[in-house]
Amino acid sequence: MGWMADETGLGRCEANFAPLTPLNNLKRAAAIWPDREGLVYGTFRTTFAEYHERATRLASALAGAGVQPGDVVATLLPNVPAHAEAHFGVPACGAVLNTINTRLESQTISYILDHGGAKVVLCDPQLIPVLADAIEDMDRDAPPLVIEVADRQAGVRPFGDYMEYEDFLASGDPDFDWIMPGDEWESIALNYTSGTTGRPKGVVYSHRGAHMNALGYATGWGMPLYLRYLGVVPFFHCNGWSKPWLLPQLGGCMHCIRDISAATIFDALADEGVTHFGGAPIVLSLLVNAPEEERRPLDHVVQVMTAGAPPAAATLGALEPMGFEVTQVFGLTETYGAISLCTWDEDRDGALSQADRAARKARQGVPLPSVDETVLLGEDGEILPRDGKTQGEIAIRGNSVMKGYLKNPRATERAFAGGWFHTGDIGIQHPDNYLQISDRAKDIIISGGENISSVEVEGVLMAHPAVMLCAVVAMPDEKWGEVPCAFVELKDGKQVTEEALIAYARDHLAGFKTPKAVRFGELPKTPTGKIQKFQLRRSLREG
Repeated sequence: MGWMADETGLGRCEANFAPLTPLNNLKRAAAIWPDREGLVYGTFRTTFAEYHERATRLASALAGAGVQPGDVVATLLPNVPAHAEAHFGVPACGAVLNTINTRLESQTISYILDHGGAKVVLCDPQLIPVLADAIEDMDRDAPPLVIEVADRQAGVRPFGDYMEYEDFLASGDPDFDWIMPGDEWESIALNYTSGTTGRPKGVVYSHRGAHMNALGYATGWGMPLYLRYLGVVPFFHCNGWSKPWLLPQLGGCMHCIRDISAATIFDALADEGVTHFGGAPIVLSLLVNAPEEERRPLDHVVQVMTAGAPPAAATLGALEPMGFEVTQVFGLTETYGAISLCTWDEDRDGALSQADRAARKARQGVPLPSVDETVLLGEDGEILPRDGKTQGEIAIRGNSVMKGYLKNPRATERAFAGGWFHTGDIGIQHPDNYLQISDRAKDIIISGGENISSVEVEGVLMAHPAVMLCAVVAMPDEKWGEVPCAFVELKDGKQVTEEALIAYARDHLAGFKTPKAVRFGELPKTPTGKIQKFQLRRSLREG
């Protein structure tokens, strides 16, 4: 304690210090488990040695295409093997991985490509048309190089106008030396928010943060060696909650899945022995409500992690008898995914009734090991009591917090005000430190695990010539948890039907952002003219 390095020789050197990075996980797995399966997708099955070689070839091919350390490489892919390989191959050439939401419309993709400056895009053939439109709308003079990733397992063949991924890999050197970070604070990934205040913000992850977040999942969730994990969470969403980076560390196998359905999930659990997966509450509902012909008997307990919106206690209660052990987590894009986990204490909670067990598991939980602290902050920035009733903004500190927002220092400064990351979510904290969300700030709508900006939807609807005012709020939905509902005040003498307005919105927005219902009438307002959204939410609750 207090010894100085220059007095005792206790300095940092190559022998006792290496920058933290998840890249070492795949290098280690290839060295100690070369013949163990690491990546599976239908008949595509690769060992860790083969997984490492393919990631190496990708890194080499990208470098050969002119990608320099610090450049951005984007993906527009479902959860196919190439997407998992990119999590290692892209940073292995020193570049930054930008996984883009496959459900976005071309205008937003164009903005992301411009803002992030991607030099290369790996794209699924089915998304080539929307990518082409996005590139045409870009402000940059030099468009990114497009590499087409065919998916022959699903019968998705190349579009034909671009180099194909397997040919691109073949051009790479299997002996390419990975460019490891010289500083663990170097950037590894760029993830864009869902645009909860309009334009999406670019969230920058570090090698250190990605490594620590992955470790936090492993220890916090108690993940064992040699697990088999089903990649249900999109890899574009917080890098699949860090699972592509984590699994090689545990000798675990990633089972890719392109299209989500109850049948494909049950088949993977029964036929492949999948032991773990994660998913939004809509995925849990999918399993609970699956018809008998799609269900498969399970001979083992399946561990499930869920996040995105609080799952219904009834859904949690129905899953346990089916063989699923569900753990809820809470997090944001800015925190590499989850920062809290509803840890189960059998000694304390084991005697609870099934209904009480489900209610306990519906809480958002305690900090993951990679998080220093979670607190509630009042309006003046004071830390509020953990009494299970006082509401405040959830704020966190720790290694699972982003570096900041790309090219947006003002937003970064606001997010880190007072030395805390401000989540914008409102909740309570119980005396045992468990968080529980009680409301959402900024009018974010979380539909099927995807964040929707009410401001963005309102902006589109307000452009319709018949619309005077518009407010969009969350409407409960059995399938998606909640969906956008638009309340519209029309201009005098103007008329438009609900169907026509929804169709208009669909022409300008991604499908999941489009309102599923429209209500017409005068909107409730404060004396200063501000629309009172809480009254609109109340009207939906009261039917």
